[in-house]
Amino acid sequence: MSDTRQYRPVRAPTHRTLDIRGVKYCINEWGDKDAVPVFYLHGWADTGSTFQFVVDAMGEDWRVIAPDWRGFGRTAHRGCSYWFPDYLADLHAIIETCAPDAAVPLIGHSMGGNVASLYAGSIPERVSALINIEGFGLKDSDPADAPRRYRQWIEGGLSELSFSEYPSVESLATKIIERSPGLGYGRADYVARQWAVVGENGVVRLRADAAHKLPNPVLYRRAEAEACWRCITAPVLLVHGDRSPFADQFGSTALLPFPNAESAEVEAAGHMIHFEAPERLAGLIERFLRKTL
Repeated sequence: MSDTRQYRPVRAPTHRTLDIRGVKYCINEWGDKDAVPVFYLHGWADTGSTFQFVVDAMGEDWRVIAPDWRGFGRTAHRGCSYWFPDYLADLHAIIETCAPDAAVPLIGHSMGGNVASLYAGSIPERVSALINIEGFGLKDSDPADAPRRYRQWIEGGLSELSFSEYPSVESLATKIIERSPGLGYGRADYVARQWAVVGENGVVRLRADAAHKLPNPVLYRRAEAEACWRCITAPVLLVHGDRSPFADQFGSTALLPFPNAESAEVEAAGHMIHFEAPERLAGLIERFLRKTL
């Protein structure tokens, strides 16, 4: 790797631990502690701390609160199955702790976008604005798949689950670049150091509980997700990358049943827009928040 420069954050993050529903949650924060908080919710196998590039690209010193979801990053691992409704309940407890009695803006990527959208429709009075980045739900499940899925979950829980290990941080950074080609080595190295820890034997292991790899025994029901979306009262911005494999999975984002929504496409970006195009994403976020706050 010819470029070995490390990424240096422009805005230094702080970290604190909160006891959220019996889980020691790592909360990553930037900006003025007295300002109105903006919450960022990361995707599957990511961490809140990798929103760093977007925070650094913002023109204003926003107060950003980005938790590491349970079982990811520096938040405690439970070592058992992870249920999607827990993320919504965790989010509600975090909002209650950090911004009691206030309606707050939510920004969510991928899984975090799905959590934010379900929450915004379930408890709409607590959300003042929603920015959903590539979190537009899954394809509907076939009920006939239920027996197979239950069996996979049961048998998966009896097996030894694990995430990949890497011989060095550099090798993990290289893998990250393969998945997000628009990401330079300096930023990929930063992501790798947020995602992983180096063990005593030098092996690099991801900060993620392998129980996340268990298949969910409960089938995804898209109609239920869309019912939640239709109850959202906050203004919504739907963001997708023009190179994302998820961009046209459900047709145009303009056809998704989000009320009071507008759409934006980020050029030359795949699914990990906050890695590949943080400057353009920061601009979209700030323009939208200025209109809605």
